[in-house]
Amino acid sequence: MDMHVFQIESNKVLPQTGDIIISSPFLKDFHFTRSVVLIIENNEGGAMGLIMNKDYQYHILLNDLIPELEFAQRVPVYKGGPVSRDTIFFLHTLENLEGAIPLGNGLFLNGKFEDVQQYILDGKPVEGVIRFFSGYAGWVNGQLVKEIKENSWLTTKAHKEILLDMNFRELWRTTLSDMGGKYAIWARYPKYPTLN
Repeated sequence: MDMHVFQIESNKVLPQTGDIIISSPFLKDFHFTRSVVLIIENNEGGAMGLIMNKDYQYHILLNDLIPELEFAQRVPVYKGGPVSRDTIFFLHTLENLEGAIPLGNGLFLNGKFEDVQQYILDGKPVEGVIRFFSGYAGWVNGQLVKEIKENSWLTTKAHKEILLDMNFRELWRTTLSDMGGKYAIWARYPKYPTLN
């Protein structure tokens, strides 16, 4: 097999708040292998994001973490990243939620948790509207720029329909395929090439 077909350069675009970065199939870091990360902050101090397509081996429910939600609808908590795993973040489309931080494209981060808790207790839809994460991904100043130059990440725009409604396990492959052209080749690269 001609491996040069898979040696694709990143688009070298530096992500802005609200963009997503998609890992190269060659990125072997345990936390970021085949990951899609929503950038929630990127400034001179560094970058911060939420991994959108990782789950815990033993599924975690918000209901288990918040006693008041014990008997409410089951709400999963996803793996947001390796930093501050004891902190819960939530991504949502509730534009009128007090304290919510707009990320663009109709997406918001966090806000007044008591109001979200009541939203869940009222039985309002969570799927496609709110996703909860434990921890986040972080890069010190210049680190993400360096990784992009090394072709570890590809930057593109985020769409709330994809990030909130899609089967998160297929997000990496589907996002790359949708970009088409040379990037769709990354999506077809086998996870374990030695097994082929």
